[in-house]
Amino acid sequence: MPREFSSGGLLVRRMQGRWWLAVIRPGGRPHGVWALPKGNIGPGEPPEETAVREVAEETGVEATSDGKLGDVRYVYTRGGERIFKVVSFYLLRYRRGKIDDVPPAFRHEVAEARWVPLDEAPTLLSYRGEREMAEKALASLEREAV
Repeated sequence: MPREFSSGGLLVRRMQGRWWLAVIRPGGRPHGVWALPKGNIGPGEPPEETAVREVAEETGVEATSDGKLGDVRYVYTRGGERIFKVVSFYLLRYRRGKIDDVPPAFRHEVAEARWVPLDEAPTLLSYRGEREMAEKALASLEREAV
């Protein structure tokens, strides 16, 4: 079974006394599908750098990494072939930029990017593994505040 490796980011920002998470509505997906920014790891590119790059491309926001949160593993089918995929997710902190200021070269990949309250992300995100990553990010940030 072929394998694919991707990397993504949980981009967080503190606003109005609470944590917010950047989410995307992927291009070509039904309205109401919300996901985390992610993409394939480039040749020779460290996964953490991929996460920072993909977040910038798909949200328009620059970030710095706070380290790895975990991996999501699943199998999907493309062209009748089953593919095993591993997506490594990193906790990223807002640095600068405006949400949904997606570069034109990547607009076909993203219909919309927006901030959502992090504590609502586990019910908003469409994919189970990404909901679990949002829960891990929230737990990590809550421990930090103690």
